[in-house]
Amino acid sequence: MDQIIELFRHLINPAWIIDNGGLYLLIAIIFAETGLFVGFFLPGDSLLFLAGFYGNELSASFHDAPFVVLMLLIAVAGVLGNMVGFWFGRKSGPMLYNRKDTFFFKKKHLHQAHDFYEKYGGGAIFFARFLPIIRTFAPIVAGIVGMDRKKFMFFNLIGSFAWVFSMMLAGYFLGKKFPGLKDHLELIVIGLVVVTTFPVLFKLLFGKAKGPIKTEAAKATEESESK
Repeated sequence: MDQIIELFRHLINPAWIIDNGGLYLLIAIIFAETGLFVGFFLPGDSLLFLAGFYGNELSASFHDAPFVVLMLLIAVAGVLGNMVGFWFGRKSGPMLYNRKDTFFFKKKHLHQAHDFYEKYGGGAIFFARFLPIIRTFAPIVAGIVGMDRKKFMFFNLIGSFAWVFSMMLAGYFLGKKFPGLKDHLELIVIGLVVVTTFPVLFKLLFGKAKGPIKTEAAKATEESESK
């Protein structure tokens, strides 16, 4: 656990990120958080904001590439991450409900993402981008329940680009307008974490437990048996 906390501290330190992988590290983290269930604890929102705040330094560390190129590459990583999550849900959905809970995997996160999907339909893939934990498991659930691939890709694309561009541009322009905030970034990061995780934590603490998620095939089988 101490190692996880230490890693989190490093991941909200812009200087450490730039010195230890820069854009490559950011791409890897966004890919993992948006498609691999082991990445649910990664601080995607604050990372993107900090990447924007330190946009000039990040660009310099990546061959002086324009800032918009950085955003495009990170957004593509988010798209690919969701595609992997969707594929994993399609192939391994039933197996996940026989898997025991670990630190990196908890079935309640799947149930939570499923509730979100049931409430918002295809739009859940878009809205989930802005919610920690949910954004990791939403594409997996979409794969499990058999969401149409074209519909999934549509919301996947616009969701990833909207999330990455909004977070990074907010950090970029705030850094330009108020450069003195670099001395108080830890407070901004804490604020972002609180605002973005509160709805999820509330659901985890007070939401009711749900039964297993059923795939479309399982639902069809049950309906045929009941007739």
